[in-house]
Amino acid sequence: MRILRCGALVLTVLLTVQTAPAAAAPATTGPVVRTDRGLIRGVTGDGYRTFHAVPYAAPPTGDRRWRAPQPVTAWSGIRDGREPHEKCAQNPIFGSPVGVEDCLYLSVTKPTTPGPHPVLVFVHGGSFQNGSGADYDPTRLVTQGDLVVVTINYRLGVFGYLGLPALAGSGTFGLQDQQAALRWVRRNAAAFGGDPRNVTLAGQSAGAESVCAQLTSPSARGLFDKAIMQSGSCLTDWPDALFLPGIEAGSQFSPRAKVEQTGSALAATLGCPAGEALACLRAEDPVVLLNATTGTGVEAFITPAYGTALLPVSPAAALRAGTAQRVPVLAGNNHDEHRGILGVLEITRGAYTAADYEAMLGAAFGGQAQQVAAHYPLGAYETPGLAWAAVATDRIWACPTLTTQRLLARHAPTYGYEFAETHGPALTADYPWGAAHGYELPYLFDVADFLTVGTVQPELAADMISAWARFAATGRAPWPAVRPNAATPYHRLFAADRTGNVDLAAEHQCSFWDTIAAGA
Repeated sequence: MRILRCGALVLTVLLTVQTAPAAAAPATTGPVVRTDRGLIRGVTGDGYRTFHAVPYAAPPTGDRRWRAPQPVTAWSGIRDGREPHEKCAQNPIFGSPVGVEDCLYLSVTKPTTPGPHPVLVFVHGGSFQNGSGADYDPTRLVTQGDLVVVTINYRLGVFGYLGLPALAGSGTFGLQDQQAALRWVRRNAAAFGGDPRNVTLAGQSAGAESVCAQLTSPSARGLFDKAIMQSGSCLTDWPDALFLPGIEAGSQFSPRAKVEQTGSALAATLGCPAGEALACLRAEDPVVLLNATTGTGVEAFITPAYGTALLPVSPAAALRAGTAQRVPVLAGNNHDEHRGILGVLEITRGAYTAADYEAMLGAAFGGQAQQVAAHYPLGAYETPGLAWAAVATDRIWACPTLTTQRLLARHAPTYGYEFAETHGPALTADYPWGAAHGYELPYLFDVADFLTVGTVQPELAADMISAWARFAATGRAPWPAVRPNAATPYHRLFAADRTGNVDLAAEHQCSFWDTIAAGA
């Protein structure tokens, strides 16, 4: 559905940077590290060293397109790792396709202080169809948090999540790449001053949903020791029309049969005979594949598949069944998540009206629409768009995350947080973004060209980096853990003008949403 493609692009505009790395001259100076496949040369900064373009799997091209990630061939000499590798092939927000299929590379940034250091592996967001690990500069996390930080690329869109009948790994190739990167970290962390026995898997948005999927994947067991999820979970889903106008009810994960059905439809569209669909698609130009997945059916190429070896059941079902890995988890949301998504559309298409709000409530909640309208009355908000964003923030993001935390807390230490800073960097100065989706990222990373208005408050950034670093080092946050049955679970609040904790369940009306879910 083309509107769903539009919705994914709105997410992507908030979470990705579309700049290509500069070409590097032959490596002649800089620190050198020996990986299990060969030597690589990096660059030295003030208190850190970075090694870019480190291959963790063979290029997924030719016959390796839509196969499990394969081992890297050892190289001789010293590989140049001074510049990031190009991003994975993807459809940009606007314009023609960008990136390359040969993209399974990672970057390692390490402090110059003696190790071994805890290792944090960060999975970027971008709706499973866009983005790059190189978009996130972890220098402050590394130097202030005394961590080794690994940022990764993984296959996206049609290259990461295509499914076809009888295709091994249908709909999970991007998640398989993440697991290959984690295996690389276990083997090579020590060479970079990291502790291979102390690895935290972290991610934001689609990256957080990836982390939650890996928590429930049998093939990911033993690959990491702790997990951080920022603005995304196994339970993220939405009813009709609530995410954006015209978007049908759904979630971030799809049954394998649905993914394979849409893959077969793509093959037919491109003229591939039914019995030769895989070979035909592997021979197709990557640009043709990207151009063909910008419209109808694209949702199946940005939703990892379950009913597979990697995800035997849906991540939501696994979480509810208590089969997720029992490792410490830090998980949370931003106070105004959905303002970042609706706000972009309001700026580009015009403000939502009271009639738009009423129509959305009817489409999303049917016979319960009046209950929702009474609980989120237009008069309580400056605009109908902000009322819509409040409903969507609570229903899609905050309350499912709280449920996720409580489910995980039954079996392992789990810590909750909310980012609520409203005076930091923003997309524009002429919209009340609040603490929107992705707005915590500049407090942890330097994200070039992401939020261009305003500046990061250094004290709040240092507080967040300290908390993330402590959790990565010890599996404990500097505040009380979530208790699964507590009426008011403790959530650390990150905001310059508010301190202490917040009752997330009360702030985001989660008891009300439990009532709506029960059909009362």
